[in-house]
Amino acid sequence: MKELQDIMELINPEGVIDARIVAAQRSFYEYCKMMNPKFYRDDRPYQRDLCETLQAIFEGRLMNKATGEPYKNLMINLPPRHGKSYTLTLFVQWCMGKRNDTRVISVSYNDILAGRFARNVRDGIDADKLDSKVPIFHDVFPTTCVKRGDAAAQLWSLEGQFFNYLATGFGGTITGIGCSMGIIDDPIKNDQEAFNDRVLDEQWAWYTDTFLSRIEEGGMQIIVMTRWSTKDLCGRLLASEDGGDWFVFCRRACTDETTGAMLCADLLSFKSYIKKRRLTSAEIADANYQQEPVDIKGKLYSEFRTYDALPRDAAGKLDFTEVISYTDTADTGSDDLVSLVAGIHQGEGYILDVLMTDEAMERTEPQTAEQLFTFHVGTARIESNNGGRGFARNVERLLWENHQTRSVNVEWFHQSANKHARIMTGATFVMQHLLFPADWATRWPRYYAAMISYQKTGKNKHDDAPDATTGIAETIQEREGRGTLDIWWV
Repeated sequence: MKELQDIMELINPEGVIDARIVAAQRSFYEYCKMMNPKFYRDDRPYQRDLCETLQAIFEGRLMNKATGEPYKNLMINLPPRHGKSYTLTLFVQWCMGKRNDTRVISVSYNDILAGRFARNVRDGIDADKLDSKVPIFHDVFPTTCVKRGDAAAQLWSLEGQFFNYLATGFGGTITGIGCSMGIIDDPIKNDQEAFNDRVLDEQWAWYTDTFLSRIEEGGMQIIVMTRWSTKDLCGRLLASEDGGDWFVFCRRACTDETTGAMLCADLLSFKSYIKKRRLTSAEIADANYQQEPVDIKGKLYSEFRTYDALPRDAAGKLDFTEVISYTDTADTGSDDLVSLVAGIHQGEGYILDVLMTDEAMERTEPQTAEQLFTFHVGTARIESNNGGRGFARNVERLLWENHQTRSVNVEWFHQSANKHARIMTGATFVMQHLLFPADWATRWPRYYAAMISYQKTGKNKHDDAPDATTGIAETIQEREGRGTLDIWWV
């Protein structure tokens, strides 16, 4: 009741502008409607959802049910021309009006786009009143002003503050400055960059090595981008151990192709959407408008089975007919060694361990020997292509020298079949008869990422993980029906 009285007292005889100001101060969505009522409308509900999500994170009200703590990190995935970057510029203005000590570092694809974003925020705060009927920032937050003489487009401050805003291109220098809000806006230029592993690796390295170090304790992160690939920044973050710390605000342009329902038909009609799809490849259209990463759309493995517990007999002992391993040694310096261990139960394979590394053989040989010993492998198959035979002999030697065991039957063989053809042929068995630990995404993140992103069409830089997994599947099919062994490890 008191809040209503406060608002009513501010209403002047000429109208309700003061009440609107109070509403805009309290609600970011109302601020957006006040600044641009033609764009922000109540019949576009996704806009209210986005604005309220941004405000809730800023105010620490959006709770993460898994941790019981407020979210600090937000991903925004929206179709083109739906106002995601524009909304962010208004959001930064509103946050600075609420708290003039808000410090922002924003990153865009290049310095030009970064400067445009920063300029829009600054000019919005610094706008002059030209029409009494058109509200501006100072109507809502009259005491917040850009500091005179410290208002360069990409680095500026508010009155009374040392620093409030820095904008830079991806990979730029941001040392020496911290922020309470880090924003990354569309770091990928086009689909060519989206599928360039070098570009994606460089962006990830800069994010982890540089950008993260600038986020102050308790600060928030916002990433706005089209979901091109599982290897892009959003994909890698979601697949990381901290993936659960991110709240994902994702909306498709077309919500139902059967009925023609659109996220906002005023901004993109179903007719225009279908026309754009005709002029664009299905994969690119799905990434741009439906937020479906291209490598998910064309990925080979559509699903994986998982297990929470290993099979055991009535006495509680592990119930495997055999424990096997398959090792694909690195063919070249850029390849990975992948060694998988699996237990066979009723014709199905339970993946027990994965070793995936690009280290030199002097390190991978003892690592593989230790893996075989630890999991009491009965038969270890090692591809003898490109030095694999010598690798197998050294592993066999190390099993005796380091672990005093000759119980592992080490087999080496030449794999002459076409690798991609084998992977394609074995995919059904992998999906239907191999089971992975429920936490395999975090237990073996590198292997997991390689498996979920492998493409049917051959656009794959590396195939080591699917190749070794196919080898395990082939070995299980060859050995199905053998007698039970006494597996005693836990």
